[in-house]
Amino acid sequence: MITLRHIKEIATRAEANLLQDAVGAAALMVMLLVGLHLPSLF
Repeated sequence: MITLRHIKEIATRAEANLLQDAVGAAALMVMLLVGLHLPSLF
């Protein structure tokens, strides 16, 4: 239970950073997918 409470506290303190990290991870995934599909276009 204490571990879950700590995780919840960390998530609430870093809520803005978590959103930025999620956007960054999504951007990296898009770049990866585009990079993998580029050779098939040429």
